[in-house]
Amino acid sequence: MHNRPVTYRFLKLILSILVLVLLRPRVTGLQNIPKRGAVILASNHLSFIDSLLIPIMAPRHVAFLAKAEYWTGKGIKGRLSRWFFTKMGDIPVQRDDPRAGQRSLEDALAVLQRGGAFGIYPEGTRSRDGKLHKGHTGVAWLALTGKAPVVPVALLGTDKVKPIGKMPRFARVELHFGVPIDPSRQIAAGTKPAQARRELTEQVMQSIQAMSGQERADS
Repeated sequence: MHNRPVTYRFLKLILSILVLVLLRPRVTGLQNIPKRGAVILASNHLSFIDSLLIPIMAPRHVAFLAKAEYWTGKGIKGRLSRWFFTKMGDIPVQRDDPRAGQRSLEDALAVLQRGGAFGIYPEGTRSRDGKLHKGHTGVAWLALTGKAPVVPVALLGTDKVKPIGKMPRFARVELHFGVPIDPSRQIAAGTKPAQARRELTEQVMQSIQAMSGQERADS
């Protein structure tokens, strides 16, 4: 965080104070996030605010993907949105681009290759039923290709703060950062790449489920 621009550090400080006062988060496992070097934070996904809450509470800068529309809005709201997401260091993604998925992984890999932290939702989208859905193997591809440990993250209560399609409200939230998962074990095991990705992804999802207590919905 100390190497980030002053504007980012000030913005994070203000947001941290607001979160602590309004949402009274219970946070555990911050010591599990490496202080330096490439790392992936893989989280369940319940609400829009997840991508704000994790970077605010994590002890280092965490880059997330965000839809490109946040950078292209008009008027005062558009300018504020563009300023905010740029200062937070998020990465715009064109969702209508047929290669959006691959481009997203390439952008994420670039973050890891610079020794940064990248946040990802293995489920791919917000859970609308509160269950933990099957993880996509992109998180494992990133970990194995970027040789980066994966810190599982479990969020609880964020769906009550910003329910889908409803106005925000105040509710207590929880963030739990799990023990890092080392992808080198999959490499050392000598398993086929596709199998290694699926096994590593499942290990990440099991860790998230253990902390979140969510029912699995892998079908």
